[in-house]
Amino acid sequence: MADSIKVPTMAEYMAEGKKPEVLFWVGCSGSFDDRAKKITKAFVKLLHKANVDFAVLGTEESCTGDPAKRAGNEFLYQMQAAGNIEVLNGYEIKKIVTTCPHCFNIIKNEYPGLGGNYEVMHHTTFLKSLLEEGRLTVEGGKFKGKKITFHDPCYLGRGNGIYEAPRDLLRKLEVELVEMKRCKQNAMCCGAGGAQMFKEPEPGKEDVNVARTEQAMEVKPEVIAAGCPFCNTMLTDGVKSKNKEDKVAVMDIAEMIANAEDL
Repeated sequence: MADSIKVPTMAEYMAEGKKPEVLFWVGCSGSFDDRAKKITKAFVKLLHKANVDFAVLGTEESCTGDPAKRAGNEFLYQMQAAGNIEVLNGYEIKKIVTTCPHCFNIIKNEYPGLGGNYEVMHHTTFLKSLLEEGRLTVEGGKFKGKKITFHDPCYLGRGNGIYEAPRDLLRKLEVELVEMKRCKQNAMCCGAGGAQMFKEPEPGKEDVNVARTEQAMEVKPEVIAAGCPFCNTMLTDGVKSKNKEDKVAVMDIAEMIANAEDL
């Protein structure tokens, strides 16, 4: 199936003198992490199904600089951001969609200070807009009636106030949506924020991702839905630490929609 997915690059569009409706910012996880690549593929399938005219930067896309900035290396962040902004502005990009809340947050809120002004959307918000425009339809399919809980990514929820778009998509799948005690404004981090994804945890009684997974397990879900590749990794590791991977799946909402549709 992967061979039949056509993903055009901005360079190809420019060569034809065309501009896409939206640029899909893939991000480091979606490009290089084997698990996150599945989210990328699922989202691309949905874009094709909705006949969205999109392109990616391909080899011209670099890390947004979010991990560097969060880890305190402002110099490296500004170098990475400046390079990306130069490429984006060179292509006269206006609208960007990404499956990573970290990329979403930094391009939306921090790139403008360095001269990068774009309309930036998280993929759950973009998918919801496609539904509202009638370009995409979502039905229950294989998740109908299943007990699902949604983990709010920090940079999507508390960082940018986006709580309903992912939940609206899950409701369209006709699932039984159950909330954890700590959700929405009171949600807890998966443990990967602030560049913690790339280092060993600090000494303490319990890893953050395990504590968050336990909170999810309390509501006895069949699937823990996520909207962030980092959260996906951390919660998957949490589920494995409880030896429950055969009972509880961790899935991105884009994957759930693509799976429900058997794309």
